[in-house]
Parts: sequence; structure tokens; C-alpha cells
Amino acid sequence: MDLFTNTDPKSLNLLPKDGIVHYFGPIMDRRTADEYFQKLLVAIPWEKDVLVMFGKRLETKRKVAWYGDLPFDYTYSNTTKTALPWTQDLFSLKSMVEAAAGETFNSCLLNLYHSGEEGMSWHCDDEKELKKEGTIASVSLGATRKFVFKHKSTKEKVEVLLDHGSLLLMKGTTQTYWLHRLPPTKRVNGPRINLTFRTIVENSQ
Repeated sequence: MDLFTNTDPKSLNLLPKDGIVHYFGPIMDRRTADEYFQKLLVAIPWEKDVLVMFGKRLETKRKVAWYGDLPFDYTYSNTTKTALPWTQDLFSLKSMVEAAAGETFNSCLLNLYHSGEEGMSWHCDDEKELKKEGTIASVSLGATRKFVFKHKSTKEKVEVLLDHGSLLLMKGTTQTYWLHRLPPTKRVNGPRINLTFRTIVENSQ
């Protein structure tokens, strides 16, 4: 970024075309981020994610949890989860994210990565339950990790480092034209919690 311009980094689109991604950087101070990380690590009823591939049920090392305004069902990787009611900490984080993003969300998928060796493969968040072209707000707590986008047609890639306490917004047609992943790495030893705030369309239930 040019230090001699007044461009707000939150207004910069990280993608060259076919979508909108804004990286806000940290939206809370480090002490607050540390407190949320520790609280969520202990209080959330983490469960291993389950994938069904070629008829086989596979469990991931990564753990997940699913929350929402209502007991929304959310199906991905051929498995369905039912949302738990918000905890006070999650509701506070949601309010913070909504204030920063200028949008509202009714659900959140949490992922716990115990170390850099755990990641997420290429995918897009385009499940039928989600609001079409709705914004997805991704909050990172814990270890800084690389996040990568890849255009479905041109294979162009865009990388961004997600810092402790940071916010990333994926908007518009991003999920239509771009895949994203969290690549595993042996260079990161610490754990990371990722919260992706979403909007479930109620009439999809």
C-alpha cells in the first residue's frame, strides 16, 4: 500500500475480478483477541468434522461447531449440522463483526485448527442454505495463517495472511468464481480458531 495516499485498506478489493474480498486486518486489540481465543477454546463443544466421500465416513483432525439465531440445518460435504444457540461471547463477536462490516448475520461456523499441519482443501461456500451472493465474514483468532483464493477458470491465485483478531469479508460473486483454501504448513505450531459468520435463508429449510 502507498503510505502517501489516503486509501483505506478496508476498501481495497484483493481480487482482480469476478468477486469482492476486503481484508480489514485486526478489528480488536490483542488482549481482547487473546481473551476470546481462550474462552472459545475452552467453552465451545468442539467436535471432529465428518466428511462423506465415495460412501465412506471420514473424520477430520480439525474440529468444528455450528451456531445460529435458530436451529438452522446446514449441509456440506454430505453431512448435516444443526445450529446451537449463541453463547454470550459468540453473540458479542457477531455484534462486533456486524458493526465493522455494516451487515447482519444469522449463523456462524467455527473451525479449530490445532496446528499448522491442519488445513482446509479447495472449496467454495455456495451451499443452497446460504443467501445467494451473501457476505461471509471470517474472523481469525490465534496463529497467523496464509489464506489462498484461486479463480475457477483462469487459475489465478491471490494470497493473504490472516492475523490474530482480524476480519476478512467475501462478498458478491466471490463464491461463484473463486475457490479458497487454508493450506497446511509445518512452519506454524500454534492453534487457530476461525469463525465464519453467514446468512442462512430460512425458506431453504
